[in-house]
Amino acid sequence: MEIKNCPYCDSKRLYILQNNYKKCSTCNRKFSIRKIEIDFRIIEFFCNNISANRCSKILKLNYRTVQNRYMLFRKLIANFLENEHYNSINDNSSYEEFYYFTNREKKNKKRSLYNAINILGFYSNKKVFTLLMPKLPRHNTVEDDKEFEKYLKWHRIYSQYSYSTPLNVFWKYLEENLKKYKGVNENNFFYYLKECEFKFTYLQNKQIEILKTIFYKYQ
Repeated sequence: MEIKNCPYCDSKRLYILQNNYKKCSTCNRKFSIRKIEIDFRIIEFFCNNISANRCSKILKLNYRTVQNRYMLFRKLIANFLENEHYNSINDNSSYEEFYYFTNREKKNKKRSLYNAINILGFYSNKKVFTLLMPKLPRHNTVEDDKEFEKYLKWHRIYSQYSYSTPLNVFWKYLEENLKKYKGVNENNFFYYLKECEFKFTYLQNKQIEILKTIFYKYQ
């Protein structure tokens, strides 16, 4: 892989040092060509939906190193999507509430909305944006819980034309893509949600381009 631009500032003013590192004469950053090549490969594997385990084996890297890098990508993506959305809010956006159940919960015939992950989705400027909502609060009695749950099922939040927007497609995409992780820790669910949002919104080559940019801004 030939690196023609500085990964940190995108300048083409690069020159090779004696130790085979490159240096950018614009931002004065030095970097290992080998390290940048590995960074790029990990980014491409992530955007190609290749698991951290498989990526580590192909690139002969420590699994924990790759897994930590994947989680960092998800956190950077979450921040990127937040900025993108709030810098281009459209008042005519469609919105819809969605209750996500894990595969285990789906198999439970007595599953409750109290065990679901509550998500609010928006569709604006041809992009999906999601907000993770707080868990539903339980009441003092089982009967109150049942009545409130029944109320929520009939009064789910949504805009008039949300069913005709890609939001409906995104919920199916989300459920299908999260299956491959065979269980996501609820503390990290937000980041996996944002990964799905990112990959649903942008074409793969655009994902790679964005992720390379925000990853090196973080460095």
